[in-house]
Amino acid sequence: MSTSHQPDPRDRPARLTVGVVGAGRVGPALAASLQLAGHRPVAVSGVSDASRRRAASLLPEVPLVPPAEVLGRADLVLLTVPDDALPRLVAGLAETGAVRPGQLLVHTSGRYGAKVLDPALRAGALPLALHPAMTFTGTPVDVQRLAGCSFGVTAPEELRLAAEALVIEMGGEPEWIAEEMRPLYHAALALGANHLVTLVAQSMELLRQAGVEAPDRMLGPLLGAALDNALRSGDAALTGPVARGDAGTVAAHVGELRRYAPQTVAGYLAMARATADRALAHGLLKPELAEDLLDVLADGGDATVAGGGTGGSGRDGGTGPDRGTGRDGGEGDGGEGDAR
Repeated sequence: MSTSHQPDPRDRPARLTVGVVGAGRVGPALAASLQLAGHRPVAVSGVSDASRRRAASLLPEVPLVPPAEVLGRADLVLLTVPDDALPRLVAGLAETGAVRPGQLLVHTSGRYGAKVLDPALRAGALPLALHPAMTFTGTPVDVQRLAGCSFGVTAPEELRLAAEALVIEMGGEPEWIAEEMRPLYHAALALGANHLVTLVAQSMELLRQAGVEAPDRMLGPLLGAALDNALRSGDAALTGPVARGDAGTVAAHVGELRRYAPQTVAGYLAMARATADRALAHGLLKPELAEDLLDVLADGGDATVAGGGTGGSGRDGGTGPDRGTGRDGGEGDGGEGDAR
């Protein structure tokens, strides 16, 4: 077994001084990750008490200074502010002369590519868009989660290698996103990750109402398997009453939701319609079963299903979201500012 000494990253000479403008959940974590790669955080800006606490936790002894001073001290500046605030921030920094020629200016917005940094580019800065496809907590665990995390990378072609190198130094995997595709890319991540949180939270609330003492323990294995199946098999992983065409069960679901949680009905119907469309398109939902199901969804669960009324529990008596991992037993998602 080798006993060769592994050098501590802190023993290596710093290659870039790093500054953070916007000490939300993302910026301090990225700066801490760059520090592990041998770079040196030198300044951070933050206004709220929560921002200051995050900076103190993840970047101890790094001074808190105004944004313009961050740019004055750093070779590499992370602009980690909410998406809607980014254009105004960039324009303001450029107009006040805070941007220095040759300075690497990196934003972490999923929505924008490199063009939002054009005012800084005209001032001589080197613009990079590096968006970590990860959700952040504002705690040290975020630095660990960057290992293997995909980053959406957009930059001028001559800076592409530099952008990808920074991502790799943070332990991430660079994924090139064309400038014009950034909004679609970000919408895809929001659809998968942000809406997933809403769905899981609603599911846990309903389980508590149904008397389940530990909804998280019940959902953990089920959702873990569903996510794994979906990532492996896509639409082939669709299961449950909608994919089976169990219109009576779906009508019963909607009736119970109207009674106990009416605020969830619209979301249930929208997702059920989307699921039915995908199941039909991929041959999972038989056309002869789809008619009653689509009638139920069109009527908002008020339709009476032939032979089953509106209170059925499914063709074979199953009441759970699934009775297996698929029809044949086989295998069947930021930042975002503070939440990418």
